[in-house]
Amino acid sequence: MKQNKSKMPKHVGIIMDGNRRWAKKKGLGVVAGHVRAVDEVVEKLIERAGEREVEYLTLWAFSTENWNRDVGELKGIMKLFRRALASKVEKFIKQGARLKMIGDMSRFDEDIQEGMRQAEEMSKNNTKIVVTFALNYGGRDEILRAVEKSKKNGGGIEDNLDTVGMPDPDLIIRTGGEKRLSGFLTWQSVYSELYFTDILFPDFFPEELDKALEEFQNRQRRFGE
Repeated sequence: MKQNKSKMPKHVGIIMDGNRRWAKKKGLGVVAGHVRAVDEVVEKLIERAGEREVEYLTLWAFSTENWNRDVGELKGIMKLFRRALASKVEKFIKQGARLKMIGDMSRFDEDIQEGMRQAEEMSKNNTKIVVTFALNYGGRDEILRAVEKSKKNGGGIEDNLDTVGMPDPDLIIRTGGEKRLSGFLTWQSVYSELYFTDILFPDFFPEELDKALEEFQNRQRRFGE
């Protein structure tokens, strides 16, 4: 793609939708789509985003509503989280990524929470790109928690959001064909450009990210003017 650095989004958010449908189309177990997403897609997207000089990449990996899924699928996802924390974090760090986690982490088992804390600590000095994983995340839940924090600690809602210190997303991409944000970065997405694609996330490789970035560069942002 032709890269215009002055028009490159600083912060890109991705709603990683379509893992289960991908697995079903392939005749595979439902967790297989999540596995492919982690093993074959995320690492490549981080690499490409860094090459394109995107400074922040936020990936919505698990929503507050995802707990309602089948017990077997949830067990598979938690197993995948543990494996990713054990084997993928080091690769992300080698890519120059500073890792952050947003969402309500308290519902995860303690070993997963500890793995997340370690990932953030191990990568804190990296500066190439900030990669944020939204886990047990929902926009309404984030705002409600921010309100409670502001009552306790002071400051406004923005000062107590999970994303404090990060710029609002310039571009939000949703894979899988649905044309809604479903509560992703509800507070922060007021002026975000939106890009929807029918590509299921396990097939959303770097060339698809390039298409979204190129379309963003061709848009005229008005910020409500």
